Amino acid sequence: MLRFIVFILFLFLPCTLFLGGKSSDNIPDSAERAAASDVEAYASLYRSMQLEGVVNWKAFRQAVAGYYKIDNRKREVLTLIDFSRPSTAKRLFVFDMRERKVLFSSVVSHGKNSGDNYATSFSNEYGSYKSSLGFYLTESTYQGKNGYSLILNGLEKGINDRARERAIVMHGAAYADPSVVSRGGRLGRSFGCPAVPQKLSRPIIDAIKGGSVMYIYAETPDYLAHSSVLKDADGL
Repeated sequence: MLRFIVFILFLFLPCTLFLGGKSSDNIPDSAERAAASDVEAYASLYRSMQLEGVVNWKAFRQAVAGYYKIDNRKREVLTLIDFSRPSTAKRLFVFDMRERKVLFSSVVSHGKNSGDNYATSFSNEYGSYKSSLGFYLTESTYQGKNGYSLILNGLEKGINDRARERAIVMHGAAYADPSVVSRGGRLGRSFGCPAVPQKLSRPIIDAIKGGSVMYIYAETPDYLAHSSVLKDADGL
């Protein structure tokens, strides 16, 4: 009888081990659970701000992931510029991250050598007259040749860290007004600066100056491959 019981145990033991091993493969590890939790948090924020059909989900998700990774931000404000959209569309959004609401939405110009109606080419080089992607921290304001302007500090080496050297700032411009579209079929273009309509420049700049995060997005896989901010971000 004892030998029969031992035989039965040996017969079913391998099956038990096999099934146990197989089921463990389906259990997500802690990193996967954390990533899933982050994505759900971003989605919850997206829904609570009622951004469906208004803001590109992929661009928003990347912007928020980077926002939470930038520890030296001083304000709970996030600006997203979505260059996957044409210049004729509203593609600049300012979010109050504490109150979970949109403060501004506006058209915004890209660099003259980045493209026509769409921005498709980007550069960190001086004299390129192209826009630069990636994450920035806003700094102080000043009065320049374009009026009230905001200094931008590019945070990503090789992508936008020459922004100050290139004098890439936010400012208002007559060519960035929607009325220009009816004449040329697109917004006017800058030398690489994110230029906004003159009537909105001061309120937008005042809302984001002094250490808030700005993210300039485009559907460019090469950026994600080299981004120092998003390279270890979960949920992307």
